[in-house]
Amino acid sequence: MGVVKPLLLVGRSPAADNVGLGDENRIVRLRPPNSAPSDDRDAALIADDCDWTAAQANGFRIAVGRDACPDGASSSYIRLPAGFAEVGDGDVMSIYPRSGRVRLLYRRSSRHNFFLVTERCNNYCLMCSQPPKKVDDGWLIDEIAEALSLLDPATPALTFTGGEPLTEWRRFIGLLELSRDLLPSTAIHVLTNGRAFSVPEVAHAWAEIGHPQLSAGIPIYAAVDHIHDYVVQAAGAFDETVLGVLRLKDLGQRVEIRIVLHAITAPRLRETCSWIARNLPFVDHVALMGMENTGFAVANDATLWIDPVDYQEQLKAGVDALSVAGVNVSIYNLPLCVLDAGIRPFAVQSISDWKNAYIAECDDCSVRHECAGFFSTGRPKFSRGIAAI
Repeated sequence: MGVVKPLLLVGRSPAADNVGLGDENRIVRLRPPNSAPSDDRDAALIADDCDWTAAQANGFRIAVGRDACPDGASSSYIRLPAGFAEVGDGDVMSIYPRSGRVRLLYRRSSRHNFFLVTERCNNYCLMCSQPPKKVDDGWLIDEIAEALSLLDPATPALTFTGGEPLTEWRRFIGLLELSRDLLPSTAIHVLTNGRAFSVPEVAHAWAEIGHPQLSAGIPIYAAVDHIHDYVVQAAGAFDETVLGVLRLKDLGQRVEIRIVLHAITAPRLRETCSWIARNLPFVDHVALMGMENTGFAVANDATLWIDPVDYQEQLKAGVDALSVAGVNVSIYNLPLCVLDAGIRPFAVQSISDWKNAYIAECDDCSVRHECAGFFSTGRPKFSRGIAAI
């Protein structure tokens, strides 16, 4: 099997394929054309000419499809860009008519949906996969708030990420309250650097949301402050992050510690995990994550790259330190073929659809039947195999 490409979730439709939408940006939920729209934001998903007839008979005012709009169609229409991801009933999409740009915000068939809250951040991590920008993107929170009301209430989980989602913390807390009200059964996970929670007002506002399945994923990259601060490129970040974790746990909130493994963090993993086991044994989960070769990780390759084979002793020691202390620990984004047999049970399958497939180099692997699939956003570098979870 060849290389698996990431899903194309953002694209631009030619002006000729943007019919009758005007200039106003809009968010739509895709529906079968033979059903009746329950909201004026429902759009008929067109697959063939018969669907046009059904959509018009059922009163859809907007339609989305992959083919050109037929002459005489009464609905507004946008044609999906070539190569765009498969879409289906219940998916939610934003449309920007002036540019022809479309974004797939939510895939009902996926168990792992996320919303980008902002591209701003007060950290500047060496390996950041979403490099921060100094931009005015507060409109993203408004867009997410509008999209939330269109999501399936049975959605199992939803992640908010950035940038730093708590950059505009009052507005973001409001977004989490809306998520609680509209999606009470959905587990909400927020990827945050945790520094905002060092402020008591922010930590208390978070706790007062009262969502039983709300959790924060917070990175701690070393047991030594200056090393963590160097990785995130922010003086004083370690102290604020740890204080934020303590405040949240003191208020009974769910916290996951995340450690991305590279040439700075991996050689110190034994001491980092031992420090967590001694000082933060009450956290709900620790995620040990292989670094993805994207974003700043590419620019800082000479500083960050280390073959996962070369830090397996540290990884095993870190897992052992946490598990013996009763801390729930998992390994992400690392190939089973480099993991010691004793820690393979801690490995978790990737949530990324495009990683979960094999490539030709995996055919002769002795653990191929156990492995989750292909992992690489750029050139594969693992010295033994590149099938990964």
